[in-house]
Amino acid sequence: MKLEGKVALVTGAGSGIGKAIAERFAAEGAQVAINYHPGGKHSGVEVAAAITARKQIAIAMPANIDSRPEIEAMFQQIIGRFGRIDIAVNNAGIEIKRPFVEVPDEEWHRVLGVNLYGAFVVSQLAARQMIQQGQGGKLLFVSSVHEDIPFPGYTSYCASKGAIRMMMRNLAMELAPHKINVNNIAPGAIATPINEPVLKDPEARKYAIEEIPWGRFGKPEEVASVALFLASAEAEYVTGSTYYVDGGLTQQVTKY
Repeated sequence: MKLEGKVALVTGAGSGIGKAIAERFAAEGAQVAINYHPGGKHSGVEVAAAITARKQIAIAMPANIDSRPEIEAMFQQIIGRFGRIDIAVNNAGIEIKRPFVEVPDEEWHRVLGVNLYGAFVVSQLAARQMIQQGQGGKLLFVSSVHEDIPFPGYTSYCASKGAIRMMMRNLAMELAPHKINVNNIAPGAIATPINEPVLKDPEARKYAIEEIPWGRFGKPEEVASVALFLASAEAEYVTGSTYYVDGGLTQQVTKY
């Protein structure tokens, strides 16, 4: 049980990668707070119920991740329930396809609000609590290969993911004296709801797989395995790093 006795928050954990991370953490002994978008398509209530049915500990935490008041209220509930927080995984994210010259301000702010500002607020509140506890902690960001690889039509998404990588590196330096590890996971093409349009389109799926040296889409559980390592004591000396889970995609010359 690599996370026994630990309390973890996973944002955007109603489906996909976040769900897989929450389930893996719970299976390894963590008490998990599952954040999800209230009123969204995927609810964290079902995820938490499935975890508790396995005699593991999880609670569902609805909150808009681009709202500081809602995030603060969520943290108050987590601390009130579990008394502490040891791991925070910034997984919540959205993308909106739009030619750059047509991107309206509200879409830009929405994507940056969820992907970047939300990760900033969650990490700030988690770091404050971890420093107060005085026992270190783990901050994880789920970025994307598109922090490095251009993705025409998704400028706001790429900008947010590139910024997350730099924020992670900066926090790794600032929080090291407090023994708070800060790392980043950059998934490639993973079979999650956000990629359903590609997965359901044979031509688009074929094109995507041709770009991946490993020859297939990744599984959310494969990202969760890396998250588990980074959240565990085994990664005590690992900080400021990005781990690519992409089947070699970032090593491929991308064709457009």
